[in-house]
Amino acid sequence: MQPDSQIALSARHGRSMARSVLAVIVGYLIFALSAFAFFQITGQPPHQAAAMPVMLASITFGMVFALLGGYVAAWLARRRHLAHAIAVAALLVLGAAISLISTLGKGAVWSQVAALALMAPAAVFGGWLRLRRLTDVR
Repeated sequence: MQPDSQIALSARHGRSMARSVLAVIVGYLIFALSAFAFFQITGQPPHQAAAMPVMLASITFGMVFALLGGYVAAWLARRRHLAHAIAVAALLVLGAAISLISTLGKGAVWSQVAALALMAPAAVFGGWLRLRRLTDVR
């Protein structure tokens, strides 16, 4: 391989890696900022007991935006679609697990459990939907 082509390959790899990191960050922010907005708008503290309608709305909202985050990460990445959605889900799981551990015995944990059990899989499903859309078009 010629030195110029090695430099070009290295530059392409660097752009691809930067695109991947950006895709995962944007995907996660779609979820995280929507959750922050939900709790701000409703005035419901996320780690306190909540009425069932508030819990159901929060969980539904979280699942929709987690799915959207996984889909957008897969779309932005332009490659390895499901891997990028899984990375978004992994960040979601990491945040929920840290929050759960720090909240145990100090408040309600329904939002963290819902993030682990329902929202993280929704992010992966979003990546799967993006992948399926691509294979349906081809």
